[in-house]
Amino acid sequence: MFEDRRDAGQKLAPLVAKYKNQKDAVVIGLPRGGVVTAAEVAQFLELPLDVICPRKVGAPHNPELALGAVTETGKGFFNEELISRLRVSQSYLEEEIAKEKKRAEMRLSLFRKGRPPLRFTGKTVLLVDDGLATGATMKAAILAVKSQKAAKIVCVVPVSPPDTAAEISMMVDEFVCIDTPWLFQAVGQFYREFGQTEDEEVVAILEKSLKP
Repeated sequence: MFEDRRDAGQKLAPLVAKYKNQKDAVVIGLPRGGVVTAAEVAQFLELPLDVICPRKVGAPHNPELALGAVTETGKGFFNEELISRLRVSQSYLEEEIAKEKKRAEMRLSLFRKGRPPLRFTGKTVLLVDDGLATGATMKAAILAVKSQKAAKIVCVVPVSPPDTAAEISMMVDEFVCIDTPWLFQAVGQFYREFGQTEDEEVVAILEKSLKP
């Protein structure tokens, strides 16, 4: 059980201590809550912090059911089996992907305040979130980082169901997770405090990370 997202980050950080002050390593948080966790990891490791903004693509008539996710780069991960089972049309997918890509771009613009994004080519990228459920957004983030030819990708999360952990492990060079419980309903059940992280907090964290 974690007290809050900061506590989760503080518990994760020592598990990736080998990357402390490593040249060409960066920490990337997945908004919004994952940025709070990532900030603790980045501070401990004394590494740059940035964000990637995956957006879930919801099913027709059930937007909470994720067909997959897409990032601001246009790179995405999709559950082809689910899409086929629900008979989701290509036109619906294309429309929703374009819509969520635009939303990701707008969210990034808000978070970065005009600052250029960190480049991942040839770098070790630590992707941090406050937990995984289906893993759709993390998978999209991984593909986005891979498209920039990162040298190494490390997924760092406090909690994940075992099946998602196994899937993500196959996509990255290293998977770091504190707990993979079989009895898993939602990420929030493993936190004492799991309130919504606001955009303003993410902006403040990123601005603070740039100060010497």
